[in-house]
Amino acid sequence: MTEAKPRQTKQRSAIVKALGQGGFRSAQDWHDLLRHGGAAIGLATVYRALQALAESGDVDAVVTDSGETLYRLCQAGEVHHHHLRCRVCGAAQDVDMPTFEAWAASVAAQHGYSRLEHTVELTGVCGRCAAEGN
Repeated sequence: MTEAKPRQTKQRSAIVKALGQGGFRSAQDWHDLLRHGGAAIGLATVYRALQALAESGDVDAVVTDSGETLYRLCQAGEVHHHHLRCRVCGAAQDVDMPTFEAWAASVAAQHGYSRLEHTVELTGVCGRCAAEGN
């Protein structure tokens, strides 16, 4: 379930603009990118903004095997989706899983649950990384 849209600030606008460059990156990586681009913004502000944007559904957040959260700007009009992410380079693709969605809804209904939320992330090694021996 998405929360209310976060308040738009100068810092948040800079973060969203940076997110427009695409890809999944950590809050630290987004902060470094912003700082190198001349933005005077603190790491804590970046963390808070990314979390708020993730809660509102404007940003995708995935957790790596090491426990680090990576963030990426959602594409306009995206609906609930899942990711197939390379564990080596971080490349990600959105994947449609209608069979899984139907199964999850069925399991929830069988047990009397409603307002179901879930996260599914598939990880592997992309073709490019595999070809490079990673």
